[in-house]
Amino acid sequence: VQLQASGGGLVQAGGSLRLSCAASGSIRRIDAMAWYRQAPGKQRESVAVFSSIGMTQYLGSVQGRFTISGDNAKNTVYLQMNSLKAEDTGVYYCNADVLTTAYDRLDAWGQGTQVTVSS
Repeated sequence: VQLQASGGGLVQAGGSLRLSCAASGSIRRIDAMAWYRQAPGKQRESVAVFSSIGMTQYLGSVQGRFTISGDNAKNTVYLQMNSLKAEDTGVYYCNADVLTTAYDRLDAWGQGTQVTVSS
């Protein structure tokens, strides 16, 4: 199973970015997809989660600014980030809770995409 993330970049504070992550490979079902981020010198933290039944969950500091959505048919998740702040800077990682075609449970990670917000 592979996760391909895209959409990161450099943006000024107050701007917007949209991240995408597509999962491919031996997938029977994806139960949830999520975005994590890791800022320099800090631990990785969960930013937003999207479940296959459409439930969402957000880190408190991004609530109201970020929106996670998904396309189950395409095994893809998006993260729309608005009103970006300097503290949103970091490497953003896509994560998926996958049931493989071999009925194995897999916690899959993408390669990460850099988001830099200049103040």
